[in-house]
Amino acid sequence: MIEAINEALDLKMTEDPDIVVMGEDVGYFGGVFRATAGLQEKHGKNRVFDTPISECGIIGAAVGMGAYGLRPVPEIQFADYIYPGLDQLISEAARLRYRSAGEYIAPMTVRSPFGGGIFGGQTHSQSPEALFAHVAGLKTVIPATPYDAKGLLIAAIEDNDPVIFFEPKRIYNAPFTGYYDKPVEPWKKHRDSIVPEGHYSIPLGKARIVQEGEAMTVLAYGTMVHVAEAVCREKGIDAEILDLRTIVPLDIEAIEASVKKTGRCLIVHEATRTAGFGAELSALVMERCFFHLEAPVERVTGFDTPYPHSLEWAYFPGPVRIGEAIDKIMKA
Repeated sequence: MIEAINEALDLKMTEDPDIVVMGEDVGYFGGVFRATAGLQEKHGKNRVFDTPISECGIIGAAVGMGAYGLRPVPEIQFADYIYPGLDQLISEAARLRYRSAGEYIAPMTVRSPFGGGIFGGQTHSQSPEALFAHVAGLKTVIPATPYDAKGLLIAAIEDNDPVIFFEPKRIYNAPFTGYYDKPVEPWKKHRDSIVPEGHYSIPLGKARIVQEGEAMTVLAYGTMVHVAEAVCREKGIDAEILDLRTIVPLDIEAIEASVKKTGRCLIVHEATRTAGFGAELSALVMERCFFHLEAPVERVTGFDTPYPHSLEWAYFPGPVRIGEAIDKIMKA
C-alpha cells in the first residue's frame, strides 16, 4: 500500500505542476512510513518540502495554496496529531467554496496514517474519521487495499474540494486478519495487491463488494474489511461484505440493496463506539431497511477509552468479538 500511495503521488505530480507535497519529514527523509520516498529528489524542494511541527500551520498554509490555484497534499504524520488543524479544516477549508459563493475553492488532500494494531498506544493509534464525516464540505476516504489506495488517492487529489485521506497503517505492508498470533502474509500474495501502472481513478462514494453473500451484510472500511472477511471465512458464514471506501460521500444505495437482500447487518470499525460512524450507518440502515431486517443491527467497535498500549488486542475489534456478534445476529 505504501508503494501504491507513493506511485499515486509521483504520477499526479508528474502530470500537474501545481501539486505540492508538504509535511513533517516528507522531504529528504521520505516520511515516517516512506510514503513520499524519492519524491523530493525527483520533483524538487519547492514541490516536496518539510514543514515545522505545526499541524495548524500545515493545514492553514494548504488552504491558502488551494485558494490561489495550487493543489496541496499535506501530510499529518499521525491522525492523532491532526486536532490542532481542525479549525483550519472545519472553519476554512470545508467552507471556503460556500462562503465565497464559489469564487474560491480548497482543492487539498490531507493524507494521514490512522488506526491501531501496531502498539502505538494512545497517541499513535486513534481513528478520528467520525469527526470529519460530521463536517459539511469535507470528504473522507479510507482505502483497504493497494489497488484502492492508488485509485482513490488520485481521485482525491483531482477533486476540487478538501478530502481527508486516512491510511490504515496496520495494513501498509500486509493485510491483517485480526489473528495477531498468526503469521502475516505480505500484500504480494493478496488478490488486491495488483496495481496497474499509469493513471486510473476510483470514484469517491462508490463502495466495493468484497464478497457476495446471502446470510448477512457486513459494513466495514480500512483494516476492518480484512478482519471481518477472515472471521466470516473462519466461521463459514455466507456474508456479503461491503468495503465502504469512502464514508463521505457514502454509497447508501449499495448498503440499502445489500441489507434488503440479506436481512441482517453487522457494522465493524476500530474507532470508539459512542458517536462513531457506525452509529450513523446503523441509523441509516434502520431508516431505509427496517421492514427487511430479520435481526437488530449489531456494531463491533473500539471501546470508549483511550487506545491502550498494554491491552491492544482487547480494544482492537478482533475475531472473538466479531464472531460473537455474528453468532448473535444469526441466532436472532
